[in-house]
Amino acid sequence: MIKVGIIGSTGYAGQELVRILLQHPEAEIVWYGSRSYIDKQYYEVFQNMFELVDAKCLDDNMDELAAKADVIFTATPQGLCASLVNEEVLSKVKIVDLSADFRIKDVATYESWYGITHAAPQYIDEAVYGLVEINREKIKNARLLANPGCYPTCSILSIYPMIKEGIIVPETVIIDAKSGTSGAGRSAKVANLYCEVNENIKAYGVASHRHTPEIEEQLGYAAGKPVYLNFTPHLVPMNRGILVTAYATLAKQVTYDEVKAIYDTYYKNEYFVRVLDEGVCPETRWVEGSNFVDVNFKIDPRTNRLIMMGAMDNLVKGAAGQAVQNMNLMFGLPENMGLQLVPMFP
Repeated sequence: MIKVGIIGSTGYAGQELVRILLQHPEAEIVWYGSRSYIDKQYYEVFQNMFELVDAKCLDDNMDELAAKADVIFTATPQGLCASLVNEEVLSKVKIVDLSADFRIKDVATYESWYGITHAAPQYIDEAVYGLVEINREKIKNARLLANPGCYPTCSILSIYPMIKEGIIVPETVIIDAKSGTSGAGRSAKVANLYCEVNENIKAYGVASHRHTPEIEEQLGYAAGKPVYLNFTPHLVPMNRGILVTAYATLAKQVTYDEVKAIYDTYYKNEYFVRVLDEGVCPETRWVEGSNFVDVNFKIDPRTNRLIMMGAMDNLVKGAAGQAVQNMNLMFGLPENMGLQLVPMFP
């Protein structure tokens, strides 16, 4: 059994990790970390865990945890994992970080977009970006794993094959994305109160959202050159889900069958990426509660653009599910172990 510790287990992503790992046949949670609820029974924080979890919340002592666990998930705000990681810890345990601390390879870019000083820049080059569908082989041997952001996961998987194969002009990419309110975390914020969110949709982080450089960096690897794009997220009144609609100018004339063949080639062996039938647009309701990403596209010959679409659950493939998928690879297990979650409907 893989002994698992979770630092930040009482946030939305942390609780989703618990939900998934309780059903994982090869994992045992040995540490429910939470600064806010130390010594409180975990089920008292999340009543859905009543009679399922008989453990108290502990602190975020990574040194102590490293001696007890095989892998540590850090579902914490930016900066915390970097402040706790050190060589002694990494010599004992693998770390899957759900924050952005090790996603971006350029320290100055990270510090500029996140507004904090990086506490462990010496580990940035070693950290592996955990988008399995692109970095599978590197992930297998990682000891420090940067779990991708939710918006970047959906955006990259929707767009990556088209840039990699030269179908679109990278500099023309525009991403319109929408997320449920759980993406903003569990801490109390006026902007996320029911009366603020219900019956409303709004753009936020316009031209300044911190997931922008993460998306640009990964798509830049596909393009073989730096990529700069417009990314605009929107908050919609639902609990879960991300929907991405991306637009780009075609670099050459292509048919539906040619584009479909590229998506099929890239994702035919990917359990968690579903390329939909012609004319079917991805919807969040068909992926909710699962680790699937549904993608599709539409060619618009009138404007010479390709429209790329993706939908997924921001807490599963966008956070906890992807983290477990990475853990499975890091420990030599089938990557869908514990993740064969059928989407919930209604």
